[in-house]
Amino acid sequence: MIGTVGLVLHPRRDSETAIETIVSWATARGVTVLGLPDEVDRIHCSAVAVEPEVLCERADLLVSLGGDGTMLRTMRLIAGLKTPILGVNLGRLGFLAEIDVDELPEALSAIDEHRYTVEPRMAVRAALGDGQEVTAFNDIALVRVPGDGIAAVSVAVQGHPFVRYAADAVIMATSTGSTAYSFSAGGPIVSPLVEGFLVVPAAAHSSFNRAVMLSADEEVTLELLPTSGTLAVEVDGAVMGTLAPGDRLNVTAVLGASWVVRLGTTTFYERARRKLRVNGSAEVD
Repeated sequence: MIGTVGLVLHPRRDSETAIETIVSWATARGVTVLGLPDEVDRIHCSAVAVEPEVLCERADLLVSLGGDGTMLRTMRLIAGLKTPILGVNLGRLGFLAEIDVDELPEALSAIDEHRYTVEPRMAVRAALGDGQEVTAFNDIALVRVPGDGIAAVSVAVQGHPFVRYAADAVIMATSTGSTAYSFSAGGPIVSPLVEGFLVVPAAAHSSFNRAVMLSADEEVTLELLPTSGTLAVEVDGAVMGTLAPGDRLNVTAVLGASWVVRLGTTTFYERARRKLRVNGSAEVD
């Protein structure tokens, strides 16, 4: 049974109704609700404010209230622990969210009664030049800085040189991230259950412009060539540093880095059809 629920909130969207629903459900069952100080203080709710480390340590369930960005932040927060995460969509259709606000009471009761499954999600991890370790559940992207030259990057797998890309960006995407930046760059849709990651060039200037799918057991090394400009390192869309020609980035997969609640109401393919408008060819209609 659930003893403690942790909340992670979207920084701007209205989450008052969702929080009131969760607090009401929890109060009736003697369940403690925790939240991050800057988030629960902002909306003046009755959740107990605790630091991120305490939230991760004490929560039996994390509830992400927002969109895909909030869900990714929640996954990074709890990375490495098996605490299940329930994604609740606020506003636009969320790809990672499992339910809408009006489904919360039934969903919480189902989880409390163990009527749910969890879906492991892989992450990609890299150490930047300053020693900072970054973890992404969608992607790590090396992106050209406007006016500073293209991304000229060599790709080696398990230490063996493979391909050189000249592009606007080179993206290392998880299966989860295959429907995000990677997809917009022409990469394939990959089931989140596939344990592997993609290397995808965006707006490639090179003759070879195809994505590469790697096993989760393989390490990829990206090296900026002398002809490359300075590149920004984006981790799930947030700039975390820069790389210069000659710099290297080693990227590895982390299996089961987070665990997402699934209640069986929709499938990955149903969500993909809705969000990405996968309709197929008019020739077959």
